[in-house]
Amino acid sequence: MATERQDFARKLRRQSTTPEDILWSLLRAHRLDGLKFKRQVPLLDYTVDFLCFQRKLVIELDGTQHDRQRDYDAARTGEIERHGFTVIRFRNETVLNDRDAVIAAIRAAVGTGTGNPVV
Repeated sequence: MATERQDFARKLRRQSTTPEDILWSLLRAHRLDGLKFKRQVPLLDYTVDFLCFQRKLVIELDGTQHDRQRDYDAARTGEIERHGFTVIRFRNETVLNDRDAVIAAIRAAVGTGTGNPVV
């Protein structure tokens, strides 16, 4: 039986945004350097946008609503990072307009294990 969090994650996958769809098209099916990513995954008490568990990398996309919830996002990121994950964030506009920069930042995070600020 599916949990509430799993149902919520499924709902988010069905209602993905254009930037999420674009990034997913670049990450799915091991397309980025053979790494396995999942999207809208329950992790701790949250649902993260993208997760590469083998590299403990979380990728979050930030739309305009995140401008109003910076404190929540910072606390959420801190909690996830305390569990050994690296969190990188991208503005939706960056995914839409500069995919090369997004892929370069993901590759850098995977290679160094250090996060980047919102791009």
